[in-house]
Parts: sequence; C-alpha cells; structure tokens
Amino acid sequence: MRRSGPLTCVLLAMLAVCLMVTQALAAPDISLQVQTENDDLKDDLRANSLVVEAAADPENDARNIVSAALADYRRLVETLYAYGHYSGVVSIKVNGQEVASLSLLSLPSQIDRILITIDPGPAFRFGRTEVAPLPPGTVLPAEFAPNPPALATVIRAASQSAVVAWRDAGHAKAEQGAQRIVANHRAARLDAELTILPGPSVRFGDLIIKGESAVRRSALARIADLPKGEVFSPSEMNDLATRLRRTGTFSSVSIKEGAVKPDGTMDVELTVVDRKPRRFGVGAELSSFEGLDLTAFWMHRNLLGGAERLRIEGEIAQIGAQDNGIDYELTTRLDFPSVIRSDTNLFVGARLESRDDPQFQSDLIELGGGITWFAREGLEAEASFGFHRSKTTDALGDRDFRFLALPLMVSWDRRDVPLDATRGTFLRVELTPFLGLSDTASGARIYADARGYRSFGDGRFVLAGRLQLGSVLEVSINETFPDYLFYSGGGGTVRGQPYQSLGVEIAPGQTIGGRSYVGTMMELRTKFTDTIGGVVFADAGFVGADTIGGDGEWHAGAGIGVRYNTGIGPLRVDIAAPVDGDTGEGVQLYIGIGQAF
Repeated sequence: MRRSGPLTCVLLAMLAVCLMVTQALAAPDISLQVQTENDDLKDDLRANSLVVEAAADPENDARNIVSAALADYRRLVETLYAYGHYSGVVSIKVNGQEVASLSLLSLPSQIDRILITIDPGPAFRFGRTEVAPLPPGTVLPAEFAPNPPALATVIRAASQSAVVAWRDAGHAKAEQGAQRIVANHRAARLDAELTILPGPSVRFGDLIIKGESAVRRSALARIADLPKGEVFSPSEMNDLATRLRRTGTFSSVSIKEGAVKPDGTMDVELTVVDRKPRRFGVGAELSSFEGLDLTAFWMHRNLLGGAERLRIEGEIAQIGAQDNGIDYELTTRLDFPSVIRSDTNLFVGARLESRDDPQFQSDLIELGGGITWFAREGLEAEASFGFHRSKTTDALGDRDFRFLALPLMVSWDRRDVPLDATRGTFLRVELTPFLGLSDTASGARIYADARGYRSFGDGRFVLAGRLQLGSVLEVSINETFPDYLFYSGGGGTVRGQPYQSLGVEIAPGQTIGGRSYVGTMMELRTKFTDTIGGVVFADAGFVGADTIGGDGEWHAGAGIGVRYNTGIGPLRVDIAAPVDGDTGEGVQLYIGIGQAF
C-alpha cells in the first residue's frame, strides 16, 4: 500500500476543515406548515416570522435563531388574530425540540432543522360589539358589527375611528381606555367592548417656536396662523404644517401638542429646519423637428427673511429646429407667503420673450402681479393683473399690441404623482379678459386642460387621457394677439405632426393661429421592470377660425415610446408619425423628463 506524503495529508486536513466550516455556515433546513387553504394567511405568517428571516442569514448562531423563534410565538399569534383566528396553536421546533421548552443555558451548538407548524383553528365572527362613549355623528367601520369576521384589525380600526372622532370634536387628548375582549371558543364568537377616554375639550393656546431659523419668528407665526382661542382641530394642525411646507423654505416641519393647561388651552410647539436658501437647476428637451430646448433657473427661498421666494428662469428653445428660429425667454417671480390671509400668496413678476415660430415672430414684455389662493389640498385659484407690450410680425404684417390682462385660473389636482401619475385627475381652467390700449382690440381667452389616469392589471398598466379646449371671444382673428391664438402640432399637442403646423389659412401659403382649439391625447403605459416601461399613444388636434368650431381642420399622430425611471421622474423617449391630415410627414423624435402629460 502506498503511503500518503506530507503534502497529501495537509491537503486532506484542509479539505476536512473546509467541509466543517461549510457545514457550520450552512443555513438550517426550515419548514413552515399551516393547516389552512388561505394563501394570504400563509404568506403573511411567513413574512412576519422572525425565525424564517434569521435562519436565512448564515452569520446568525443558535442563540440568535432561538431568540427569534421565541419572539415568533407572539408575532404569529397576532397574525392569526388579524385574520380572525383566536384558537390557533403555534409550534416551533429546532432539531426536534420545542423552542419554548429549551433551556437558554444549554442551547444546541448547531441548528440543522426548524419546523413551524400552525393550526389556525376556526375563524371567529363578532358577537357583541360596542364602543363607548362616542361623539354624535361618529361612523365606525361597517365590519365592526355582529356576525362579520372578527378580525383584530377591525377592532383596532374601530378604536382608532372613535379616538379620531373625539379629536375632531375638540378633545385633543382622547385615547383608548380599557378593552373587554371575550372569545367563545365553542361558538367561535368574539365579543368586543371598547372604552374611550375623551378627555376635556381643548382650545388652542400659544404657538411656541423652538430651534433656530433664518426666517423671522413673526413671519413663522404669520404663516403658521395658529387660531389661538379656537377649539382644537386636527385639520388645523395639518393645515398649519402644510402652509409652512408650501413655502419650500423648510426641509422639516415638526409640530407637537403640549399639555392641557388649567384654563383648557393647549400650546403647540413648532420646530422647523431650513433648506439651503439658494438653489439652481437645469433641464433639456429634444425633438427632431422642434430642436433642443434648454432651461435653467436660480431660486432664493428666503430673500427678505420672511420665507419669500425669488425665482429667475431662462430658456433657449428650438436650437437646431427645422423651420424655426431660436426662442429666448427670461422670467422672474417673487412670492410673498401668507399675505392678506394665511392661505393666500402675493406675487409680482416680469417676462421678456423673443419668439421666432413658423407662423409669427414677436418680442414681448410683461409686467404684473397677483394673488394665489390655496383653497384646500390640490385646489388653488389665481387672479393676476398685468401689462403686455408686443411687437409682432406674421402673415398680417408688422403689428404692435398693447393691452392690460386679468388672467383668472383655477386648478384641481388629484393625481398621485404629478410627474408620473398612475391614478387621479387634473383640471385647469383659465379665463383671460384683456383690455386693448391704443389700437389693440379687447376680448377674452378661455382655455381648459383636463387629464385622467387609471391603473389596472395590478398597477402594471396605466390608461391616461387628456382633453384640451380653447376659444377666443369678442375679437376678430385678425385683431387678436398672436400668442392668444391656437395652433396644433408638436410635443404638447399632437406628436408626429410638426410644431405649430396646423392653424388657419388666411391666404395661400399664409397661416395664423385659430380662435378655437380641441386637442386629445391618449396613452397606454406599461411597466416591463421597476425601471423600464413602454407606451403607445395617439393624439389629435383641431383648429378653427371661429370662436367655437366652425371652419377648421383636424390632424392626428400616433407612436410608441420608452420610459426609464430616473427617481426624479421618467426619462421619456417617443417616436411618432402623422396618421391623418396634410400638415406633416416623416417620423418625429421627442426626448424629455416626465410623462408627456
């Protein structure tokens, strides 16, 4: 027999050590057995199990696994309660021994097997259900009533609804009191009697501002607008925080309820953390026909120490466009928060613009200001007043426009995510009466933009639609400021058709905008992965010479696109072509950030 040399022995020893280490690091075999056909219950039991998670980590030793298993008894029973099972039996064994019976002083050195067996028992239903006391008009969950499944989550929801109702009624310190939960295992019935401790009715006291901020304390108090002396209201607390966050000045807004004083008032503590006061940003959008648009802005969030926001924005558009010259625009706007009322902002601004579009060229200056009213979450209105001066060249020759405008706007935004909505609606309506000066005519312009979003297929698909309507009133098409007329074609109206390619022909080869407009956009969006998505779309637009419809033309485009989720909004790449009308041909490419609408 041949004897092994020293090198062979060393190799064999190293191999044995590796096998021992591998065996030691190997995760134990784990099995979860639940006596139920309810797949949701099975999934939640597995997801809530700490020992399943601990056993999957090879760095956890026997002590960590046993500790997780001991905590699992309570977690798994609570999961059964959430599904209405109050007679459940949970068994957790490691290496064949029940974890609850193990001595923590003599744990196994290694755990090879973990067996979790759960018998949920029968599903209970509610017997007697009661919550008291309750303020008038309290609505409890419909499921908290005799006979529905006795889910622990429903009991918690009923208790929370009662506490919220008392807080809404001015009892800031309302809380849950004693509970009497009785399970009749023979009848599989659960009686639940809940006691609520309303506490005293509370009025708002003083606003206590803590911490340091570059915003003046008087400005903080004005924006917060705590209604001192009025009955406590949670919605007022939420509105207070919303007003401060809406300024954009603070990275954090924290409000804390104080103790109730002997006079029945309660102070509110406010702590804010400032953002960096200055910010700048850049953006770009590319279209094969309209060229490259570049934007940049600079913003100061606390210009005068009262959370005033100054924003200066510039744009250079249509760089390299096929039939257009380059457009330039410079705008500035200064917002003063909580002027007149806590839910209104005052603003002043100016705009300089030079446009070289296919149908007209103009140089414009605007000066004005106005008020924005934040009526409620998602609902805002704006009224402004401005002077406009423009020198324009179009199919009607060189013209000079001078007028005063009173733009009125209302918007109602119920979208979940504005840049990438999957559900909700958006509506914006604008009415702009204008009074002509010198030889400029007077009239009004109406524009509406409605959008809707609906997801289906477990959120994988989104159907999005947009409808735009516009009309110019009480002024002839030849006397209307060209920027107030309507065109169709391009990324914001009909993709696949050249930019502003559809208007009203007033003479052979001479086109201006129309006095009426209808635009529709439809998209079907889908997700391929968490970051990659696709879209198919179809757009159509109508431009008419009259105030409403009348003599006009339609055109349409359709295409496909790709979306890449950047974290701040989807990167959009669309390819489209004409499908109806004679205003364009060939394929158009669009690249930008955010969905098309």
